[in-house]
Amino acid sequence: MRLRMSSWLVSIFICSVLSLAQNPQDCSKVPDYNKLKAALTSAVKEGKGANGGLGNQEWGAVVNRDGVVWAVVFTGPIRGAEWPGSRLISAEKAHTANAFSTDNFALSSGNIYSAAQPGNSLYSIISGPNPNTAFAGDPQKFGQPDDPLVGKPIGGVIVFGGGLPLYDKSGKIVGGLGVSGDSSCADHVIAWKTRQNLGLNAVPMGVAPGPSDNLIFDIQNGVSSSGFGHPACKGGNPSEEIINKLTQTHPTGPHR
Repeated sequence: MRLRMSSWLVSIFICSVLSLAQNPQDCSKVPDYNKLKAALTSAVKEGKGANGGLGNQEWGAVVNRDGVVWAVVFTGPIRGAEWPGSRLISAEKAHTANAFSTDNFALSSGNIYSAAQPGNSLYSIISGPNPNTAFAGDPQKFGQPDDPLVGKPIGGVIVFGGGLPLYDKSGKIVGGLGVSGDSSCADHVIAWKTRQNLGLNAVPMGVAPGPSDNLIFDIQNGVSSSGFGHPACKGGNPSEEIINKLTQTHPTGPHR
């Protein structure tokens, strides 16, 4: 009887562990609302002199490894202080970076830009969000801990700067981060700094120098020599020089 009881308890324990491992609602490895808001706000406060762009307020979102949204935040005093369209864009950027990165290879959303253009290998990959997730819920809750996106898969693929995969200190991917509300280059800079603030930037390798998932500016006459290039951004302060130095000023890699 004791042996049967012990076996039963062991089976229950194993099933519980497996269930947790496969639970798409498990967001224990990505930052919660308060951590994301603090990290993003800190990066935005550095201003357009340090980030480039227009110096706008930002939306930010994180998804877990299954692409389920876990937190949506904004940095301004009210949700109307940010571009309203950037709420969904930030979540889609988070999904994109998570969807196309693995434990041993990181791609930012901006790394996919060139391949997604007409005539290139990923043309037509760009897609909209899950409409059942994106266009429902009370606007009063947008950017709050109970934002209607939370707990749902957002989907969508966006191929300009602002989406980064998230890696824990062991270099294991745990989800994705998306930032939107300024030029796509400034969004990338702010996302990069936010990821560092969260301590989830142990990027294993990527297509950019470092190696990393930084943006690459190598498009000439519409062609990227690396195949992973991103265009320069117009409007506001230029971010390209800031971006080119990110791996020195805000290095990625294993944290000891």
